[in-house]
Amino acid sequence: MADKLDLKKELKHLYKPSAEQPVILDVPEMAFLMLDGQGNPNTSQAYQAAVEALYGVSYSLKSMSKKQSRDYVVMPLEGLWWGTPLGQHSFTEADKAKFQWTMMIAQPAFITEAMVGDAIEETWRKKGLANLDDLRFEAFEEGTSVQILYFGPYNDEGPTIERMHQFAFDQG
Repeated sequence: MADKLDLKKELKHLYKPSAEQPVILDVPEMAFLMLDGQGNPNTSQAYQAAVEALYGVSYSLKSMSKKQSRDYVVMPLEGLWWGTPLGQHSFTEADKAKFQWTMMIAQPAFITEAMVGDAIEETWRKKGLANLDDLRFEAFEEGTSVQILYFGPYNDEGPTIERMHQFAFDQG
């Protein structure tokens, strides 16, 4: 059997950023499983359900692919967040309740729409998750981005976001 594909290693510049200093990089188009929602990630049932569905389908895809001798490491959860005023770097519980988000997990290039359909069906049979109809598989290109690694709770990430915004502003 061939070596296990690990996109985090192949795309180390994207998935192992510095925690010390923001960097500017170009994020290429990649295929993702995605689910949209809104609400506080600490308390929202929709958020928890999205994470469960994304990982359920991702692990079904991995299992299907492994049976075809193409094993890989399931990628980490990623998210796009919006809904707070631009420049706001601290988030109250009321602000977080208004968050809109897209949670997503990158998939290897060999994953197809048909495979995703089969994995959704398998996940439905195993878990019966109501939100699987809302899951989508699509390409997403973030393009030029500012990135830094953040460790810690959502409640404390404001200063890191502020550093990224200032860095982006300073870099033009």
